[in-house]
Amino acid sequence: MRLAGPNQLLESVFARDLCIGCGACVDLCPYFKTYSGRTAQVFPCTRETGRCFAFCPKVEVDYQELSQAFFNEPYRGAPLGHYLRVVKVEAGPNLPKGNYQNSGAVTALAVTALETGMISAAVVTDRKGLMPVPKVVNKKEDIIACAASKYTAAPTLAAANRAAADGAKDLGLIGTPCQITAAAMSRLNPTEKEGFSDPYNVLIGLFCTWAVDARKLAALIAGHTKGKDICKMDMPPPPSAMLVLSLDDCNINVGLDLVRPIVPKGCSVCPDMTSEYADISVGVLEGLPLANTVIVRTPRGQELLDQALERGYLVAGKVAAENLAHLSLAANNKKKRALAAVQALGDNIDPEADGRAVFRIRAEALERIMAGV
Repeated sequence: MRLAGPNQLLESVFARDLCIGCGACVDLCPYFKTYSGRTAQVFPCTRETGRCFAFCPKVEVDYQELSQAFFNEPYRGAPLGHYLRVVKVEAGPNLPKGNYQNSGAVTALAVTALETGMISAAVVTDRKGLMPVPKVVNKKEDIIACAASKYTAAPTLAAANRAAADGAKDLGLIGTPCQITAAAMSRLNPTEKEGFSDPYNVLIGLFCTWAVDARKLAALIAGHTKGKDICKMDMPPPPSAMLVLSLDDCNINVGLDLVRPIVPKGCSVCPDMTSEYADISVGVLEGLPLANTVIVRTPRGQELLDQALERGYLVAGKVAAENLAHLSLAANNKKKRALAAVQALGDNIDPEADGRAVFRIRAEALERIMAGV
C-alpha cells in the first residue's frame, strides 16, 4: 500500500471531487470532520503520512494486498469477488417485526451477531429525514430501529472511528462497498500505529451500485413531502426506473433521470458492487422482493449465517442460476465502468506505475474483468 498524508488526500480525492463521504478519514484526529453529508479538512496538517490517506477507499486501494490479507489468494477480478457460497434467504418465523427492506436479512444477521457475542456493538446507519446518521448500538431493538436501506452516502465510519478511539472491540460494521473497503484497509494497520488493535470482528456488506447526495436529494423533493416524514426508500428493479420514497399515506416517485445527476462522482470509480471484503454480503434478489441474495465470504460469515438460520430468523434456499448470472454480469459491468472512469481521470492502475491512482489492479485481473470471467 502506498502511503501519503492529508495534503495528498486533498489533492487526489477532494480536489477531484471523488470524496464519497464514507467517514473513513473523520474523527481519527481533529483535522477532518463531516457536517450535513459533507466531509472537509477544518485545520491544516502537514504530516507526510496519515491514516486519513491510508484508509480512504478512493485513493491507492491495492486489491492484491487486500485479497492476500483476507483470503490468502491473489486478486483475480472475479465479478463477485472471493466467496464460499451464495444463497437465497427469506424471513424466518422468529424474526422480530421491523421496517425491513426485503427479507430483513441484514438486521437478522446483525442481531444474531450481537446475541451470540460475535460482536459487542453494531455500527449502523440511521436516518433523520433524508440525512444519514451513523450510530454505534448495543441493543437488539436499536439495530431493528435502524433497518431499511438509506440509498444516501453516509459517514458511517466516523462512528466506528470514534468507538475505536474509545477502546471498542469486536464491532460489527454494516456498510456499503466503499465503507467495507475502507474498514478492510484500516484493519491492516497500514501506518503501523503503535498499540493498534483491530476494532472489528464482523463485517456485513451491502450490495451497492451507487448512492445519492442526501442534501441534493432533499432539495430535489423539497415541497413534495408536505412536512411528512419519509418512512422508507426503495429502488424497484427495472423497468420501474424510479427511486420510491414512502410517506405515511403516499409515495413520491423520483425518476432515475433526476437521481443520477446527484450521485457523487466518487461512485463512478468504485469497481465493487457486492462488498467483496466483508465476511458476508447481502443484496436484493432479482424478481423476489421479499428475499435477499447472501454471499458468504469467510468462515466467520458462514458461522453467522448458520446461527441466524438456527434461530429461525432466516430461511435459506438456492439461488437460481439465472439470478446468479445476472448478478455476476451487473457486478462485472460496474468494474468495467469504474475502469473507464479512472482511465478518464488519467490514472494508471498498474501497481508498478508512478503517479496517483484510485486503485491498483494487476494485469491478469484486469484481463479477466475485461473478458467478464
